[in-house]
Amino acid sequence: MFSLARPHRDDVLLAVTGLSGGVILWMIGIHIQNGRLFDAPWVSLLPLVVMSALELLRRSAPLTALTVGTLALVADQFTVGSLATLLMFTDLVYAAVLYGTPAASRRIPVITLLLTVATTVGFVAWAPSADAVLIGIVVGMVSFVPALTGASVRNHREAAEAARLRADQTALLAEMDRVQAVTAERSRMARELHDMVANHLSAIAIHSTAALSIDDPGTSREALGVIRQNSVDGLTEMRRLIGLLRENGAGGPPGAAPTLASLDALVGQAGANSASSGLTVTLEDGREEPGPLPAPAPVELAAYRIVQESLTNALKHAAPGPVTVRLEHSGEVLTVEVSSVLGERPGPRAPGSGAGLVGMRERVALLGGTIGAGPEPRGDGTEIWLVRAELPVEERTYRT
Repeated sequence: MFSLARPHRDDVLLAVTGLSGGVILWMIGIHIQNGRLFDAPWVSLLPLVVMSALELLRRSAPLTALTVGTLALVADQFTVGSLATLLMFTDLVYAAVLYGTPAASRRIPVITLLLTVATTVGFVAWAPSADAVLIGIVVGMVSFVPALTGASVRNHREAAEAARLRADQTALLAEMDRVQAVTAERSRMARELHDMVANHLSAIAIHSTAALSIDDPGTSREALGVIRQNSVDGLTEMRRLIGLLRENGAGGPPGAAPTLASLDALVGQAGANSASSGLTVTLEDGREEPGPLPAPAPVELAAYRIVQESLTNALKHAAPGPVTVRLEHSGEVLTVEVSSVLGERPGPRAPGSGAGLVGMRERVALLGGTIGAGPEPRGDGTEIWLVRAELPVEERTYRT
């Protein structure tokens, strides 16, 4: 397809060099043929000029340049000929394969090969001699060799481009994985931060409100003691989280993540925090073999956080009465239940945002378990708020 695009500077250089070289050879009387139809040396300049002009189109219109160049080469055979014209034709063959359409890049080498074979066989059959074979070799060097070279260069360029595209795709996928990993890590750390701090801050908010609203030195002193204890515990867990985030901490290794063995301390602390609100917190371990659970660390951490968040919600919203934490281990499932009385209660209450329930669901989903939270009727006509989670304890690869 013909194009009027501005010629590439390398094409202009080839055209100028070819034309100048041909003119110099003509001026000093160097030709490649004798006894042709047009013996006047100046006639050979016409195919030379045409071939030089076609060099300007070797990139923008390679097939057009090759077609017209073939006609110019045929015309040059009727003159004394020019070596520059012949060399520029080989470049047009090379450019047609390199810059032409994919179909042309496949067909031209085949056509030039057939042309070389046919020429060699024809001349050998017509006049068997070394000159006939030499003519076939020259035709192959002028047509087939440049076409083969162009095909090889094109294949290398396409392979390099394909490799570059694959590298770009790999980089894009890596960036997408990195973004997803960062997002997942942010969500995980948000859950950890909420679960660790919300319990202590809720207790601090409730007891500080009670201390401000009740004008009793004993009550205020008791509330301040609870506030201090929760402040210290909250700071301890905050330091542990910071230790996990720090890459090269100078303060020693961070504390271990909480497990089911820590539930006794958690229930005891929750009982102390909620005593003034009329809540009694108890732990019922219904497992057949109490003690260390043969489960991966993420399961124990999730169970601990579910209990911690459920107790925090009970401290915020539950009516006076029992708060029961129950554990059961049957087969490959660990069941965690936390129940509290559903209803209104007097005294201060801490506001909630619902982030705790969302965090619990996310934790359980990452482990492949199930969780439910909602009101349940009791036999005495009252309702309880029950959180029930079932966590698989077999070894597996967990999402983070």
